[in-house]
Amino acid sequence: SSEEAPPATQNFIIPKKEIHTVPDMGKWKRSQAYADYIGFILTLNEGVKGKKLTFEYKVSEEAENLVATVVPTHLAAAVPEVAVYLKESVGNSTRIDYGTGHEAAFAAFLCCLCKIGVLRVDDQIAIVFKVFNRYLEVMRKLQKTYRMEPAGSQGVWGLDDFQFLPFIWGSSQLIDHPYLEPRHFVDEKAVNENHKDYMFLECILFITEMKTGPFAEHSNQLWNISAVPSWSKVNQGLIRMYKAECLEKFPVIQHFKFGSLLPIHPVTSG
Repeated sequence: SSEEAPPATQNFIIPKKEIHTVPDMGKWKRSQAYADYIGFILTLNEGVKGKKLTFEYKVSEEAENLVATVVPTHLAAAVPEVAVYLKESVGNSTRIDYGTGHEAAFAAFLCCLCKIGVLRVDDQIAIVFKVFNRYLEVMRKLQKTYRMEPAGSQGVWGLDDFQFLPFIWGSSQLIDHPYLEPRHFVDEKAVNENHKDYMFLECILFITEMKTGPFAEHSNQLWNISAVPSWSKVNQGLIRMYKAECLEKFPVIQHFKFGSLLPIHPVTSG
């Protein structure tokens, strides 16, 4: 078996819900799953800092093989566990809704692929620019086609009806940009000229295609963010907001599932 493979003693399990009541949220915040999930998000945040979507990145051989075989045979036992997160990531087929909890399931899926060694940490730019960005394209198509309901949307007071992570990673891409500042993302010309290079602007373009009326009215939170002086301040603020508005909200986390790769047990030091 490859060096990247988890120890042979690893017993994979089908992930299940563990957060059943609001007081259970303490278990989640202390859990290994929470620490690993937010650590993964922040590692990718660092990886894409200051880079365009067209940035030339190396993709490790493992990631190349992933496209061919998805999961190598020696890791077949991990498939049922990891697959749960992928299934959860495309919205709810009964309610036809989609939101940041489904987005978190896809990020958890990618995190699990890193944990079993199918993806590697040095693939972090490709994870965001190639895999996650493609996922966003598919979800936008579904949102347009099926007019999916925003799951747990805060309406005009939320950041966005459907996504959160591309705003975090997208703002990181723009840190220290020579001329694009946060005030520019409400400028139609700046968005049209640069959206192919930057996730954040791609999100803004999608919002303006889906919503009518003044930007300040339909996307008040984003309008306020455009007044922040620097992208690094935007990035730090969005990370804080993500923890508070998504990861610390019971209606989102009650659906999160825990297994052997993202376990509910408290963080183990070391």
